[in-house]
Amino acid sequence: LARTIIESGFELDLRALLASANAGLAARNVQADVAELYDFILDRLKGYYSDKGVPASHFNAVAELKPASLYDFDRRLDAIGIFAALPEAEGLAAANKRIRNILRKAEGDIPGQINAALLQEDAERVLAEAVTAAIDDTGASLHQKDYVAVLARLARLRPQVDAFFDGVMVNAEDPALRGNRLALLTMLGERLGKVAAIEHLSS
Repeated sequence: LARTIIESGFELDLRALLASANAGLAARNVQADVAELYDFILDRLKGYYSDKGVPASHFNAVAELKPASLYDFDRRLDAIGIFAALPEAEGLAAANKRIRNILRKAEGDIPGQINAALLQEDAERVLAEAVTAAIDDTGASLHQKDYVAVLARLARLRPQVDAFFDGVMVNAEDPALRGNRLALLTMLGERLGKVAAIEHLSS
């Protein structure tokens, strides 16, 4: 059934359908865990995509986001396959893994937005401008679910991301500078992860 939904191109909210079915069973005193059912279906889809030659890393990158629609899942998977072939993919995947690790270890609250006045290094100013532009450029494509266009645009951030990590100390002693740099990385990481958890592509 999942394969039929995907190949038919139906935009169906799988979790909503499972919840509706679960509610219908309540009258019979039967209940299921919707989250477990969703995960069960995704687990079965691993074999389907494996037979199509999709690498497990690509599947896991999309599965981590748990898309509501299986057709949407499939579109994201196709986009990841195209992105993975780009020369920038490995570096950005590694950068996103590094960002996740940095943010996971960060202590205290991270500001919700960047303070331009606290951008001291050239590399962080350039990255902030590049990320802001990329977010503006990819908003419409995300809304239209044109994931190939989104990832192609984000791939162009590779030089600025590399320069930032090469020349900027994220965990600065000054808490204001540190918080601002973490805010920048949060903004970058959130946009890089909009289509899939691309850090799974990093070896």
